[in-house]
Amino acid sequence: MLHVDRLTKSLPDGRVLLNGISFTVSRGEFVGILGASGAGKSLTLRCILGLTKADAGSARLVEPDGRSFELTSCTGRNQREARRRMGVIFQGFNLVKRLRVLDNVMIGRLAQIHPLRSWLYGFTDAEAEEAVQALRQVKMETYADRVTGSLSGGEMQRVAIARAIFQRPSLFLADEPIAALDPSNSLAIMKLLQPLSRTTPVLGVFHQPEMTARFCTRVIAIKRGAVVYDGAPGLSHAELEEIYGDELMQVLRPTPPAAPPAGSEPGPAVGLLLPNHPS
Repeated sequence: MLHVDRLTKSLPDGRVLLNGISFTVSRGEFVGILGASGAGKSLTLRCILGLTKADAGSARLVEPDGRSFELTSCTGRNQREARRRMGVIFQGFNLVKRLRVLDNVMIGRLAQIHPLRSWLYGFTDAEAEEAVQALRQVKMETYADRVTGSLSGGEMQRVAIARAIFQRPSLFLADEPIAALDPSNSLAIMKLLQPLSRTTPVLGVFHQPEMTARFCTRVIAIKRGAVVYDGAPGLSHAELEEIYGDELMQVLRPTPPAAPPAGSEPGPAVGLLLPNHPS
């Protein structure tokens, strides 16, 4: 379970970006965060992950066995331990395009193995088989030996989901996972995310209220850094108008998706050896 309590974040000039964000996400829930551009949706996820430090408030992850992690205040080893328990799915996929699909999935558990093992021989055959099972869960097992850069955007996002599954997280976080995809691929990705919540909570940022209405169990709406709605996913037109303002028509009639953000891709850890495991 995720507990977010009064998260606050301001700029040096005093402008408030997050103003007391509070909510919980429990097992069995697929929660979608909606809001206009700049409302604070992705910033909320960044504060939960510790990528951006909140000025006040807290985020706490409680595992099924009762173990608790204070996400916004932990540092060093405790922070690394907490992040291992969160499977993150990004808009830009964050895959190493020159590696095989299977290798990208196994990288998801890199932080969970001893550094010496990653230097000397990498992952075991049993772990590689488990990674193939994760690919099978997203219907990508036949692509295991393909070079990742040869895949389409929708296929890459499936691999990113498989990587998150392979982590065995206690919480899935998805930051606009369908923003760069066409409607068909967006639908396919939502169909993959929805069943994950049956055993592991899923919290995602979205721009498509029709998708959250169809697949999410609950919706949280943020406006000007504050929660203005927390409830059933089927919002009325009047409620959406209050949340999005002038941006509503763009949300209801979106422009064609842009290409994933450009940027340098991460390289594997030095000395990491991955088995040449067949699909």
